[in-house]
Amino acid sequence: MINKSGASSFVQSSWKTNRTIGFVLITLSYLTALVIALIVFKNAGRTIWMNLFLADLAGTFVIWVSSLLLNNASVYDPYWSIQPIVILPLLMLHVGKIPTSSLLLCAVVILWGARLTINWISTFTGLHEQDWRYDQIKQQTGQLYPLINLLGIQLMPTLIVYACIIPIVFVILQSPDFTPLILPGLMISVIGVSLETIADRQMQDFRRKNLSKSALISEGLWKYSRHPNYLGEILMWWGVYLVCLASSPSVWMLGLGALLNTALFLFISIPLAEKRLAKYKEGFSEYQKQTRMLLPFPKKVH
Repeated sequence: MINKSGASSFVQSSWKTNRTIGFVLITLSYLTALVIALIVFKNAGRTIWMNLFLADLAGTFVIWVSSLLLNNASVYDPYWSIQPIVILPLLMLHVGKIPTSSLLLCAVVILWGARLTINWISTFTGLHEQDWRYDQIKQQTGQLYPLINLLGIQLMPTLIVYACIIPIVFVILQSPDFTPLILPGLMISVIGVSLETIADRQMQDFRRKNLSKSALISEGLWKYSRHPNYLGEILMWWGVYLVCLASSPSVWMLGLGALLNTALFLFISIPLAEKRLAKYKEGFSEYQKQTRMLLPFPKKVH
């Protein structure tokens, strides 16, 4: 006979491991976040910039509450890529202008966001698992975890991505004339998206062929860069900034988002990942000596 607590635990674990239920609950969370964000944007009564910022914060808060209710901080994970591909097209519709520069920038962002979201969908297994970093933070912070979840896991990335899309928001609102000078920036962003796509595909293929968790990928882009996917993410937003700069050189300060994004990977994401990989990947220290951290060029080994 199964006692009540055992039955309750089984039912809970059963729905949390169900991939379809997980998708439905996360989708409902994001639709709720969108509705609340639109209400805030329409009724804040401030400038478009401030309304957009407050709406973004409101959406993040809804996802944070959902992550607490579902006991899984990874509910936030798709927000990184969904945020820009929702905000920017809706902003263009709100402004009522679709100049060439804005259209090209939004096309690149949608390509980036759709690829990243599809990659998240393909790796999502259910609400029973969350990012290993969140588990680590939860163990370290104890009762403060809900607050750390809001400030560190969710709010910080929201602010960084918002800072990254500010150059595009500027272009949409100012509608500068098209200039061929934006093409190098667009090309850098496209290269960034391509790097991420290729790197993720190579990693997925490697994992299918190598079931051992200790197996270390050192082929394709990963032969020359330990984090080619992160390099692609960094290039994506520097390219966006360069497009804005080519359109209006006087707004050079809008590069803060790209700078913060780069710092996030260099000083937080990559060190955390490499510290963890060194614990179970065979030959990782040798791989570090032979392979550059980001730039995919051959490295001289002394």
